[in-house]
Amino acid sequence: MNAPVSDIVRPLADVPFYQPVAEECTLFEAAWRQQLPVLIKGPTGCGKTRFVAHMAARLSLPLFTVSCHDDLTAADLVGRHLIGAGQTVWCDGPLTRAVREGGICYLDEVVEARKDTTVVLHPLTDDRRILPIERTGEELVAPPGFMLVVSYNPGYQHVLKTLKPSTRQRFVALSFDFPAPEVELPVLMSETGIDAGRARQLVVLAGQLRRLQGYDLEESVSTRLLVYAAKLMMAGLPPGLACRTAIVEPLSDDADTVAALLAVVDTQFGQG
Repeated sequence: MNAPVSDIVRPLADVPFYQPVAEECTLFEAAWRQQLPVLIKGPTGCGKTRFVAHMAARLSLPLFTVSCHDDLTAADLVGRHLIGAGQTVWCDGPLTRAVREGGICYLDEVVEARKDTTVVLHPLTDDRRILPIERTGEELVAPPGFMLVVSYNPGYQHVLKTLKPSTRQRFVALSFDFPAPEVELPVLMSETGIDAGRARQLVVLAGQLRRLQGYDLEESVSTRLLVYAAKLMMAGLPPGLACRTAIVEPLSDDADTVAALLAVVDTQFGQG
């Protein structure tokens, strides 16, 4: 049985800052209590990773994070035998450590991993909650405190990089998007210490640029990039230069698109 709320939830002052958008914190905690795996989908830089870190700290759970990529193998997750000091030693991977010790195993951008790698997750995402380790002959049973969380950006999906239906339907899913202006404003101020006036200009700028997504931009400005721009401003850079460095240049390599984005920046901050 899981511990009562009062025994597991830390004071918010002790956890990484996260500004809730809807009921995602309540839903995540309910999934953890019911031992359900969670899939989080949303655009780059919208707060998925920060949210998981926030919830792990809030629930007093260790967090094992894996950044998935094309070369990620099942052994990278589960573990492998290593040779050292004249002998072969088994070394647990992050997934196995999370199962042994309890905690959240977070696979970031899971669709980047090879499909044969994600199959290893299946026994952990049904009522068995087990992790078979063929190379050691073990079959680990996940403790009550273990939780599997994966995330991906639907905007990057194509025919070769999607989650198979047999995998997707093993998770409960939360959809994230860029926060509304009234939510994004306090995020910028809390993360960077920037004043309300300049934070509001950045939020308005983000709204203008996000309306261009699908026309001139494949991906639009993320909250993460707004935070970067605000930090550069706090370091003394002129707003226009901060926005070009932290927002415009990361969004596009095309000279015409960069010029068009800088024109939008100028409407908020002027030239400089």
